[in-house]
Amino acid sequence: MIVRLTGMRRRVAYVALYETFALGVGTLGFFGASDAGIGRAGALAVFASVFAVLWNLTYNALFERWESRQAVRGRSTRRRIAHAVGFECGFLAVLLPVAAWWLSISLARSFMVNLGLNLFFLCYTYAFTWAFDRLFGLPASAR
Repeated sequence: MIVRLTGMRRRVAYVALYETFALGVGTLGFFGASDAGIGRAGALAVFASVFAVLWNLTYNALFERWESRQAVRGRSTRRRIAHAVGFECGFLAVLLPVAAWWLSISLARSFMVNLGLNLFFLCYTYAFTWAFDRLFGLPASAR
C-alpha cells in the first residue's frame, strides 16, 4: 500500500528517516577512521547530519524543480544515480575540510575517510530513495 506524501511533509519524512540511520553510521565511520574519541566523532556526525538535513532540503527542492521541467517523467536508474551523485558531491565539498579540522587529520586523510563514507552513502541514498518512493509514491515532479 502506498501512502502518498507531498510537498514539505514528504521532504521532512524523507530527511527524518534517512538521517536516523545516517547519524549512527557517520559516528562509527569517523570514530573508526581517526584517533578521536567516540564523543568527538559523534559531534562531527551530528554536525554532518544537521548540514545534511539542510543540504537535503535545498538539494531536493532544486532537483525537483529541474525534474519538473524535463520532458521524460519518472525516475530512471540514470536519474536516480545523477540525484545521488549530485547530493554526495555537494556534501563532500563542505564536510571534507570540516572533518580534517575537527578530527585533527590531514586533508588527504579526511578525503579518504569521507570517500569511504560517501561511497557507502551513495549506495544508501540510491536504495533509500528507491524504497521511499515505493512506500510513499513518486513526488509530483516525477509523476
